[in-house]
Amino acid sequence: MNWLLLILSLPTENATVRMRAWRMLKAAGAAVLRDGVYLLPARDDCRATLESVRSEVQGAGGMASLLETGGADCEEFPALFSRREAFEALLGDIADCRGGLAGENALEVLKQARKLRKAFTALCDIDFFPDDSAARVDAALLELETAGNRALAPDEPRPADRTIEARDPADYRGRRWATRRRPWVDRLACAWLIRRFIDPDARILWLDSPADLPADALGFDFDGAEFTHVGARVSFETLLDSFGLQQPALRQLGALVHYLDVGGVQPGEAAGVECILAGLRTSLTDDDRLLQAASDIFDGLLAAYAQDAGSTSKRDMP
Repeated sequence: MNWLLLILSLPTENATVRMRAWRMLKAAGAAVLRDGVYLLPARDDCRATLESVRSEVQGAGGMASLLETGGADCEEFPALFSRREAFEALLGDIADCRGGLAGENALEVLKQARKLRKAFTALCDIDFFPDDSAARVDAALLELETAGNRALAPDEPRPADRTIEARDPADYRGRRWATRRRPWVDRLACAWLIRRFIDPDARILWLDSPADLPADALGFDFDGAEFTHVGARVSFETLLDSFGLQQPALRQLGALVHYLDVGGVQPGEAAGVECILAGLRTSLTDDDRLLQAASDIFDGLLAAYAQDAGSTSKRDMP
């Protein structure tokens, strides 16, 4: 394979440009062959980064050259890009979080898990020659995220192994829908979705226990409910698939709910939304008022997603 070499020489007094170039090269995963000589695989994204650094250095009055090389003399280069040590450090941090997890600090541990997931994603982006390290860290992160969510909400449903049936919203109008009281992200989003897209006249019941489910009510987001976690889907995604709600903005909202409920790939807005919903849940002890406030958040997110994607118009929304 071919390699890119960036050779730099900066005036010693230009510390700002020097630091900015170093940060860009570090973020890109560049290896240092010697002082002022940086190495990356000859990939388009790596080339773009090195060309950007070269332009900035030259614009600041320094010297920079970008060369491409390859052949037998480069056989030892891949070893310079081993990320095993960095992945092992992440595993240690994950183990520390998992060991300190308790019900009273579950939300803080989940926030830390989000940061670790972000660091893991960034590390994977520069893992040019992967081994089994990334898979081990991903599995440990999933375990931490699952345990954190279980500690935050001990009665969270376990994934059901079943087929999702297609449903007609016309058959689900004017019904009573029930879920566990003191809702968190998935239950709040489900209740909003039901009233917004499935059953505008839905009456939402908040149960002390799933065993209290009335015979005529439709349950959601608890073990044994009509609509709950199925396979890798959280309850919100199950509702989307059950009722054929495929608008891109709704699917994007589903990805956000999935992440906040069980972890995974972090949307950029996740931390802010989680902070707002957590504040609402703390300050509003009445679940109906909590749903009303959260619904405004979901309405705003849907509108923003639809505007960004240009995919959902007002006539798509009941």
